[in-house]
Amino acid sequence: MKTGSDGDAFEREVVILADGATLAGSWSVPPDARGAVLFAHGSGSSRFSPRNRFVAGVLRDGGLATLLLDLLTPAEEEVDEETAHLRFDIGFLANRLLGAARWLRQEAEGSRLPFGYFGASTGAAAALVAAAEDPDLVRAIVSRGGRPDLAGPALASVHAPTLLIVGGRDNMVIELNRRASAELACEKRLEIVPGATHLFEEPGALDRVAKLARDWFGQHLAQERIERAAS
Repeated sequence: MKTGSDGDAFEREVVILADGATLAGSWSVPPDARGAVLFAHGSGSSRFSPRNRFVAGVLRDGGLATLLLDLLTPAEEEVDEETAHLRFDIGFLANRLLGAARWLRQEAEGSRLPFGYFGASTGAAAALVAAAEDPDLVRAIVSRGGRPDLAGPALASVHAPTLLIVGGRDNMVIELNRRASAELACEKRLEIVPGATHLFEEPGALDRVAKLARDWFGQHLAQERIERAAS
């Protein structure tokens, strides 16, 4: 266990049994957490992604617990570096994400919290498919530079409010997100960050992504807690 970058949250490395595999994760919980966000990393990434760790820090500052995890085992990552096929196997990744969410639901610190998914690149499609397969498990979704189009027919079965964030200079991905948004029947919003490219490396771009995600999760996960308290 160690103190997180926000000074209050603790972070610990965890071992997650999901979909028949043993996965590594980083689980961080701020005091009085009002929700938890599971990160589905994109193509060729890991739980150590500096972009997602930056976003996770902003979410924790906003009172949200975060679980950054590797959806592939080390052996699978070695294979995927050569073939790049697992990172595009959306059903496979969605099952891993679902397994991690169900694992976290059994953990004392996560059992009481409403969940959200944050997906980047192909991880966004995995998050949407996972949400469609188990709609009672997740209450909000955010996609950063994602490929929601790869979720295919599952888009029509997503019930969780979904925020799609795309860079203003990422023209092809903007169009793919627009098409995917048209297939979503849930509450949704497409947010385009002006001047940003696919990785949001421009000054202030990633900060904008993090704040948009914080506000979206804060709104929808807080509403879930209110409904639970009233029931």
